[in-house]
Amino acid sequence: MASAPGYSDLGPQQVLAALDAVGLHGDGRILQLNSYENRVFQVFLENGRAVVAKFYRPGRWSDAQILEEHAFALELAEAEVPVVPPLVLHDPASTPGLHLQGEPPTLATVGTHRYAVAERCAGREPELDEPGAQERIGRFIGRLHAVGRRRPFAHRHRLDLRRDGERAIALLVDGRYVTPAELPAWRVAAAEALALAAAAFDALAPVATLRLHGDCHLGNVLWRRDGEHSTPHVVDLDDAMQGPAVQDLWMLVSGDARTMAQQLDRLLAGYEQFSEFDDRERRLIEPLRTLRMLRHSAWLAERWSDPTFPLNFPFFGSAAYWSQQTAQLREQIEAMTPGAPAAI
Repeated sequence: MASAPGYSDLGPQQVLAALDAVGLHGDGRILQLNSYENRVFQVFLENGRAVVAKFYRPGRWSDAQILEEHAFALELAEAEVPVVPPLVLHDPASTPGLHLQGEPPTLATVGTHRYAVAERCAGREPELDEPGAQERIGRFIGRLHAVGRRRPFAHRHRLDLRRDGERAIALLVDGRYVTPAELPAWRVAAAEALALAAAAFDALAPVATLRLHGDCHLGNVLWRRDGEHSTPHVVDLDDAMQGPAVQDLWMLVSGDARTMAQQLDRLLAGYEQFSEFDDRERRLIEPLRTLRMLRHSAWLAERWSDPTFPLNFPFFGSAAYWSQQTAQLREQIEAMTPGAPAAI
């Protein structure tokens, strides 16, 4: 998917003008932050504040999906769950062409640009070897899920492992992204891995779903100092979705089955203070890992026309890349084969 004109080369003048339109006047200092999916900028304002402006990639989410993400963040903040919600925006000068959406308004559109603004929130990645860190992260996710269970998403993505995996495989094959020599082996491994992953979900059906963060790995959890302890925060819900609770837990564990089980137990010791967890979902960790592998390759393929992606992912599309993917899918097949150890 090609970037819309003016998006990939979005510059400081356009960013400052967009913030001016909603009454947030920059002092000229602006810093582009790391983000592959959207264009994100830290902007210092004339009044001494600093905000983060996120310009959404065209065509990724509909207005309704973005507004539902914003409403979820505001609901979490209202429940005192530590997230950074979008700011309520205003049009103090009745700017021509500015359109605000949301109740309250949190999404602005000027020309082809859709954007939201939040307060800057500094922090660092969690250190899991810190005493009690996993339990605190578990409590945080449990609180987030307690709010997430109140009602379902109507517009956001709903995780469907079979559908999502089939779409990823079709995109990669039909787009001829897999190198010809590696295609037969990769295609067989991908199909077998997806079949086993889907069977694991089918065996547990029905699996309860709720509103989730959706991409809850350590890089997306901000560790902020709160007195003597560090507290987890979330600054972005861009991948919020409807899915099983374990989706927000499995990326926080790693290692062999025994180690993952121990880590998950510590997370759940905090989580279950606020939310119930269906222990059967432990069996979904390797299926979800398999889906993430397939979707990650498809994501790179979808974004390949964006100049940022070839620059940052030069290995994608090489024979070595697809050989490695095939090997990893075979490891997933082994991990999901009935009788294999699970994080239980």
